[in-house]
Amino acid sequence: MKPSAIFICDGSQNEADELIARCVERGVLVPLKAYKNNYLCRTDPRDVARVESKTWMITPEKYDSVCHTPEGVKPMMGQWMSPDEFGKELDDRFPGCMAGRTMYVIPYSMGPVGGPLSKIGIELTDSDYVVLCMRIMTRMGEPVLKALAKNNGEFVRCVHSVGQPKPVATKVINHWPCNPEKTIIAHRPAEREIWSFGSGYGGNSLLGKKCFALRIAMNIGYDEGWMAEHMLIMGVTSPKGEERFVAAAFPSACGKTNLAMLEPTIPGWKVRVIGDDIAWMKFGADGRLYAINPEYGFFGVAPGTSHKTNPMAMASFQENAIFTNVAETADGEPEGVPLVFESRSWVHGIFVGACVKSEATAAAEHTGKQVMHDPMAMRPFMGYNFGRYMRHWMKLGQPPHKVPKIFHVNWFRQSADHKFLWPGYGDNIRVIDWILRRCSSDATIAEETPIGFIPKKGTINLEGLPNVNWDELMSTPKSYWLEDMVETKTFFENQVGSDLPPEIAKELEAQTERIKALKE
Repeated sequence: MKPSAIFICDGSQNEADELIARCVERGVLVPLKAYKNNYLCRTDPRDVARVESKTWMITPEKYDSVCHTPEGVKPMMGQWMSPDEFGKELDDRFPGCMAGRTMYVIPYSMGPVGGPLSKIGIELTDSDYVVLCMRIMTRMGEPVLKALAKNNGEFVRCVHSVGQPKPVATKVINHWPCNPEKTIIAHRPAEREIWSFGSGYGGNSLLGKKCFALRIAMNIGYDEGWMAEHMLIMGVTSPKGEERFVAAAFPSACGKTNLAMLEPTIPGWKVRVIGDDIAWMKFGADGRLYAINPEYGFFGVAPGTSHKTNPMAMASFQENAIFTNVAETADGEPEGVPLVFESRSWVHGIFVGACVKSEATAAAEHTGKQVMHDPMAMRPFMGYNFGRYMRHWMKLGQPPHKVPKIFHVNWFRQSADHKFLWPGYGDNIRVIDWILRRCSSDATIAEETPIGFIPKKGTINLEGLPNVNWDELMSTPKSYWLEDMVETKTFFENQVGSDLPPEIAKELEAQTERIKALKE
């Protein structure tokens, strides 16, 4: 790669101050004088999102990475490239790619340094912006190197380049070098390697995030018997002082951060955020499911964040933050889905998760308000065959493991005049309250429907909420759900194919029959 210098990062404040000064001098960062140690970064307009179309899994066998889709149907849960083809792509990009630039060596830990579920990565990058962001998002520096020595030297190898060796042959916009025409983000799960070229956007360049913490980690988890999931983790303390923990898989831009940082609107409840994006989960010796947040900081899209929607997030970035331009985001969920329902079993919960849909997010390159399937909120981040992923979940749900209950929520249901039926944000604690009571085996607060168990009328605290149309909010229209089951079957046939576990196929068939038996 031929860098002009090599800099091994120690994660210190002095190091950060030096890098910030360099970025300010070059115009990459602009100080925000109204805040303490906050900076604004403007990127090349061509480099503002994750690029799913240029993200690849590299395995010798294609169907280790993607499902057996019918001929002519492109898999939407991952893209596969052969090792030979990837070798050619590497040779076309990385030789000499860091010429004239400094190579930064970033040792970092996903999870607390030395923790029982923590993993170490080392990223090589020619972007000081990436170094500064990794310092926020991970535990990095000298302590990681010491832990590495005790870890038999095992680590995930990450290589990133902006793809603009000096002297630069093309115009650099906003002091932001990138190479969109040749961008590639590639993962070699068996080798525990990540290669990223041409983009400086966080999801493509902070390789500890989705690349390591989801795509590579879920392969490690498959081998070691745990799960890496696109989930928030929150602790919820009731007025009685009992704290329970919730993990929630929401598609991107559907409110994970807002829920994780929720400020309850009803008295006596407290919420603490453990993580707002990624959860690593493992069953303990006692059979219970435990989770950690492998990240250290917060990285999110800004539109829609305000003192009303997420006051805790607003407070968190008053200092020591980097603001990077993002596009506008949109949330969405199909009509006909009730505010909350509980799955009938662990396997039915996996089926429910596999049916999740949402509108596209500003964090990716999709445009327009298209509703997309996003199974388990993992569609953009699948690190191996989705059918195998579901079987992994089913295997982990067997005794002696004590599986948690699985619920589905829909904050975004709208009325006929396109107004939201539920206020959301801090009032979502009312739904969490009902969920936790169900987890305490309160059978009196739910009624059975073809899709699962929904709250009985009057069992969710609506005090202080005007004009909540309960019947519309909780309805399960037969026509909508029959159409949804037909569409879901088509999705499974086209995108999962012969890899669909028979247990999931049976759940689809059984739910369809229950809906058919529903009275109009």
